[in-house]
Amino acid sequence: MELTLNNGVTMPALGLGVFQSAPEQTTAAVEAALAAGYRHIDTAAAYGNEREVGQGIRKSGLDRSEVFIETKVWVSDYGYDQTLHAYEKAVGKLTSGYLDLLILHQPAPDRFDKTVAAYKALETLLADGRVRAIGVSNFMPHHMEQLLDSTTVVPAVNQIELHPYFAQLSVQAKDAEHGILTQAWSPIGGITFYPGWGGEDRRNVMQDPEIAVIAQAHGKTPAQVMLRWHLQQGRSAIPKSTNPARIAENFDVFGFELSTAELAAIDALDTGVRSGPDPDVAREERFAMVIPEA
Repeated sequence: MELTLNNGVTMPALGLGVFQSAPEQTTAAVEAALAAGYRHIDTAAAYGNEREVGQGIRKSGLDRSEVFIETKVWVSDYGYDQTLHAYEKAVGKLTSGYLDLLILHQPAPDRFDKTVAAYKALETLLADGRVRAIGVSNFMPHHMEQLLDSTTVVPAVNQIELHPYFAQLSVQAKDAEHGILTQAWSPIGGITFYPGWGGEDRRNVMQDPEIAVIAQAHGKTPAQVMLRWHLQQGRSAIPKSTNPARIAENFDVFGFELSTAELAAIDALDTGVRSGPDPDVAREERFAMVIPEA
């Protein structure tokens, strides 16, 4: 299943995410995903595993053109020249020659002038043909408006925390208003226990009884039902796993259909409570993390 971005580039709707995948597990996970049929891999400079993603793609035996590679620029590399260099670092580690989608990892509102400069570098990379599409991650509607006021190219993608317990409807609406594809990280609530955020009362989406009933009706797992929910509503989703069986299971979501009532029942689970970091909160120490050279 492919989605067409606002610049005409097509992207597989379902990809493998590698957030919190240890480098030593990432190569095998990517190789397993590509063997299972995935053709879209999402990584980031801040994950520390771009090199291993590249190794997994090479070991798969697939041609570079067959794999859609998405990665992210970290905040410490924001700024026009710094972001151009961040691209070189990413391509060097991935050994990919070019990138299919390059996005800014955080809005970083405490230094938004650098965020804008970084995005202008993405525009240059796009114009030069070094990336096929550009976008952002974790941008709330007010961040998006600020960015659009200061730049020329509308982002192709906005990757945000999005699962049945946190649907971010206002963000999805703002994205849709501008023709921006919403992409879900933590699409099955796997980052329910994001380190350092939220309280002890967080509920695991995978154990939700409403989703369990829908899953049983289709002979599917809760994860498969949630991924189907994303796909039927036109979103991209990037579930993360390093378990080959789970990786394959998460890709087996194209042979069934959720009803309108089932989609509405999942929609109704939204709590409005995020599990990951608030994009409006500055994280000085984390933002300062230095991304190694290729």
